[in-house]
Amino acid sequence: MIATATHDYQITWEKLPDDYVLPDEPVDNINQPPLAAALTESLEIAGRLPEHALNSTNYGICATVNGKIVIKAPDWAYVPSIRVAREEVKRSYTPQLQGDMPVIVMEFISDTDGTEYSIKPTYPPGKWFFYERILKVPNYIIFEPDSGSLEVYRLDNAGQYSLQAPDTNNRYQIAEMNLYLGLWQGTRENLAGYWLRWWDEQEQLLLWGSELAQQERQRAEQERQRAERLTAQLRAAGIEPEV
Repeated sequence: MIATATHDYQITWEKLPDDYVLPDEPVDNINQPPLAAALTESLEIAGRLPEHALNSTNYGICATVNGKIVIKAPDWAYVPSIRVAREEVKRSYTPQLQGDMPVIVMEFISDTDGTEYSIKPTYPPGKWFFYERILKVPNYIIFEPDSGSLEVYRLDNAGQYSLQAPDTNNRYQIAEMNLYLGLWQGTRENLAGYWLRWWDEQEQLLLWGSELAQQERQRAEQERQRAERLTAQLRAAGIEPEV
């Protein structure tokens, strides 16, 4: 067990009991799993998911606050490194005890009920309070897929979330990942709408597998057309190309 003291509450980082019943929070929007999968897939293809990194979707991140277990399950989160075997974090993850703090958490919202914005400090604390004051996650993303509304908050020197403005490319730097996050509109897996995408330091979009496959098909088609033109030119010159 690891303990962290603050002026208002005692935080301990201890393993969740094996018999602890995790809350069963259903996904409230059918588009949430594809949004999370798209974010993860492009990182993996680009080699941006190190061996010891932990990427999670609707998965419990735990802390014990004033002796009471608190679990929040962001729609998407990224932990740079864990220090235990994967089997030990199969059900949930406790920062400090089992590895690094998350460097980014995301919530995909389908309405404006304010649950993702809750700063309630009393038990059980709201998500905003938990990410900002307990976990101190440096980047907090709130995304509304239906409207394309994207809010990016950064933990400031006072330990509070500050709304960030996008850069000239309308993207946001996620310094801990050496990446930029931005909005993209288009179709993936027959779902048209707004998506969150990654760009690297050279402003290159991190592609999905379907996009890479499309690029390969285009390259193959260009090569076929080039070969056909060369064959036609040789025959026009009276030379029969070897097959």
